[in-house]
Amino acid sequence: MSATDTIVALSTPAGESAIAVIRLSGPACPELSGEILGRNQSLRPRYAHFGNYIDAHGSIVDDCVFTYFEQGKSFTGEAMLEIAPHGNPLIVQKIMEDLFARGCRPAEPGEFTRTAFLNGKMDLSQAEAVSDLIRARSDRSIEVAQRQLHGSVGRKMSELTDRLLAVMAHLEAYIDFPEEDLPSEDQAGPASDLKSLINEVSELIDTQHYTSLLHEGIKTLIIGEPNVGKSSLINALTGSDRSIVSDIPGTTRDYISAFLMIGPWRIEILDTAGLHEAGDAIEQIGINHTIEQAETADFFLLVLDAALPSPALPESLLSRMTAENTIVIENKIDLPNAATHEGFMSDFKHVRVSLQTNDGVQAFRKVWTESIESGIQQPNSDGVVVNARHASALGEAKAALELAAQKMRDDDLSELIASDLRDAVESIGKVVGKVDNERMLDSLFKQFCIGK
Repeated sequence: MSATDTIVALSTPAGESAIAVIRLSGPACPELSGEILGRNQSLRPRYAHFGNYIDAHGSIVDDCVFTYFEQGKSFTGEAMLEIAPHGNPLIVQKIMEDLFARGCRPAEPGEFTRTAFLNGKMDLSQAEAVSDLIRARSDRSIEVAQRQLHGSVGRKMSELTDRLLAVMAHLEAYIDFPEEDLPSEDQAGPASDLKSLINEVSELIDTQHYTSLLHEGIKTLIIGEPNVGKSSLINALTGSDRSIVSDIPGTTRDYISAFLMIGPWRIEILDTAGLHEAGDAIEQIGINHTIEQAETADFFLLVLDAALPSPALPESLLSRMTAENTIVIENKIDLPNAATHEGFMSDFKHVRVSLQTNDGVQAFRKVWTESIESGIQQPNSDGVVVNARHASALGEAKAALELAAQKMRDDDLSELIASDLRDAVESIGKVVGKVDNERMLDSLFKQFCIGK
C-alpha cells in the first residue's frame, strides 16, 4: 500500500442486511468525510453522525451513519472513515463506485490489519488473532483468539526475550570488559537459566496441537461392530439424519463426517464402517479407512450392543485407545436381554444408552464434555497458545538455545555462546513480527477476509 493510497472495502458480508459497514483508511479520509456530507470541514472524530451520502454528482444515495477517526487514533493508525448505509447491495455498490471515482482503491485481503501492524498498532501475533477471532467456531477458540488479540503471546515473547537478554548480558560482560575487576566467570547461573528457558519454549511449542484442536475440531471416531447403533448415535448428536440407519449390517461402507458442539468444544465426528469380517472388497476398503482414520483421531466413541457379547477389536485400534480418549457406549439397553459390559475394558468410562428411546443420551453428553476437559492437554495458567508459524520460529529458538547450552557444558568461548543466544532472540522476535520479510507478510495477510 502506498502512503498516498486511501483504501475502501465492505466490512460486512455481501447480501441483504439491515445495515452494511464500508470502511476507508488513508489520507483522503478527512476531506472525504466532509465532502460526502456536503460540509466544508471533516467530521468530529469518534462521534457517530447521521446524514445523507451525497455522491460526486450531488445526488443523495442514502441516509447513513458516518464515524470518522483521526490519524494515530484509529485501528489502522491512519485516518479512517466508516460509513453505515442500509444493507441493500445496490446502495452499497453505488457508494463503493462513487468512492472509487473519488480516488479510493479496493482494499486487498487483510490490508486494514496489515496497515495496523506496519503502523505499530499491534504485533504480528495480535494481527493473526484478528483472523482467528473471525473464523472461530467454538467458545474455546474465541477465548484463545481474544487472549491473543489482547497481547498474551506478545507479552510472553517479551518476557522470554528479557530473560534471555539477561543471560547474554552476563556473558557479554566478560567479553567486552575482560580487563575490568569482575567476579570470576561462573556459568552455573546462566546454564540453569538456559535450561528453564528451553523447557518453557518446549511447552509453548507443544500448545500448537491445542491450536489445531480449536480450529479444526476434536476429531472423534465412532467405532464398533455393524448394527450396534453407530449411525443412530451420530444422528442423535447432530439432530439430523446424517447417516443411513438400517438393520442390514455393513450399510455404512465409508466414514461420514459432521461437525457439532459439545460444551465449549467444536467436534468433528466421523461415523465409520462397522468392524467385522468383511463380506466383499468394497466393505473391506471401508473398514481399512476406519483403521486409517484412527491414526489421527483425538477421541473414540466405542459403541456396543448391550444385548450381544463384547467385541474383539483390532490391535491397531486398541493401541490408540486409552482411558482418557475413549468412552464405551453400551447401546440398546431397552432390549429385554440387555446386559452390562462393565467388565469389558473396565478402566474406560462406560455409559448406558438407548438411542431408540433417547434414554441416557444427555448423561452421555455430560460424560463426554468432562472427558474432553480432563483428557485434552490444555495450556498452562498463562494461557498462551501458539500456531504453526509461532511454533516454527520457537523451534528455531529452541535449537539455538540447546546449542548454546551444549557449548556452555563444553566450556566453549563465551563469544560463541553469545552468538547462539542472539540467534535465539532473533527467532523469538519473529513470533511478534520483529523481522522484515515481505513474502511472509504477503502470505499471512492474504488469508484474511477483505475489509479486515
